[in-house]
Amino acid sequence: MAFDGSCHCGAVTYTVEGDIPDTAMSCNCSHCRRKGFLLTFVPIDKFRLTGGADKLASYKFNKHNIDHQFCTDCGCQGFSVGTGPDGAKMAAVNLRCVPAADLDLLTIQKVDGASF
Repeated sequence: MAFDGSCHCGAVTYTVEGDIPDTAMSCNCSHCRRKGFLLTFVPIDKFRLTGGADKLASYKFNKHNIDHQFCTDCGCQGFSVGTGPDGAKMAAVNLRCVPAADLDLLTIQKVDGASF
């Protein structure tokens, strides 16, 4: 199985190998809180950008460990890339940008990113 996501205008698209998760992370850091992300993390080899690489811009803040990718046309951030605590490359997928995800069925895990 795989699931697809995109930015609001559809210029940036991606596919994630695997099933849509039943849990998501909600972080209260200054960035995630403002954008309302519901995130799932996948190994980078399970994530594939399928369109719009030329439309992506990057935003990094704080320790610059996460490369927040957003569409330069609509400003929507469907994913970011970084390194997990174990040193493995990861993609953080914003489930709000996955049309097939039923957000009302997700179990939300709250993370105190503001304290990191």
